[in-house]
Amino acid sequence: MSKEHYYDIIKSPAITEKATLVSESNTIVFNVAKDATKPAIKKAVEGLFGVKVKSVNTLVRKGKQRRFKGQLAMLSDVKKAYVTLEEGQRLDVTTGL
Repeated sequence: MSKEHYYDIIKSPAITEKATLVSESNTIVFNVAKDATKPAIKKAVEGLFGVKVKSVNTLVRKGKQRRFKGQLAMLSDVKKAYVTLEEGQRLDVTTGL
């Protein structure tokens, strides 16, 4: 796979309070494409950052209905991947992709 394809799988790192808490246990959270599989996410993280991945857990946060300027709108679904790295591996996603 090419690096461009890896960027199609991994959209962005999720920089949230919960993602910061789980980073202490050597886990990084990424927003990924909706059709991304666990093996593809693992291969993309290893290819982009040069680290060894221990496991990948995914979840889909369903979109919610919100009101914007009086109009109802639907937020889109978001797929996240919790990537656990092998012992001794470090990754700092705050420096940018």
